[in-house]
Amino acid sequence: MILYRLRCSNGHEFDSWFKDSKAYVRQEKKSLIGCPACGDSKVARAIMAPRIGKKSGAVEVEAPVAAPAPTAEQQQAQQQMAALARHMPKELREALIKVRAEVEKNCEHVGDRFAEEARKIHYGESTKRGIYGETSDEEAEALAEEGIEFGRLPWLPRGN
Repeated sequence: MILYRLRCSNGHEFDSWFKDSKAYVRQEKKSLIGCPACGDSKVARAIMAPRIGKKSGAVEVEAPVAAPAPTAEQQQAQQQMAALARHMPKELREALIKVRAEVEKNCEHVGDRFAEEARKIHYGESTKRGIYGETSDEEAEALAEEGIEFGRLPWLPRGN
């Protein structure tokens, strides 16, 4: 099964599950996918988030590597996410914080090399494992066009 983030021609975004990427393509060509908000059948894949996989055969790191200082763009995104977190229901905020903890516990942080590392894993050039990191919207779209499965998650800041 694969989860795609879709966008209709009216700009509504929604998620939909498919058996595989070929099933999505078949249904999209036949206009069988409808927007739940407006019923529009002209849909396309939107940018998706990194996929979270189970930890398997991951190499343990002796000492954690310090992450580079966030760029101005990353700081702005973090501030926007913090503002969003303050206005979301407590249960949703807590669930997203738990997801973040599980990702950090079970996956390897590859930082801004996410797209590069996802390609290596997809094409068998690197060990299959769960990874997380950052990538631009353009790189994420390129990964999706290559058929590389991943997902995006809201990355809530720690603390209050």
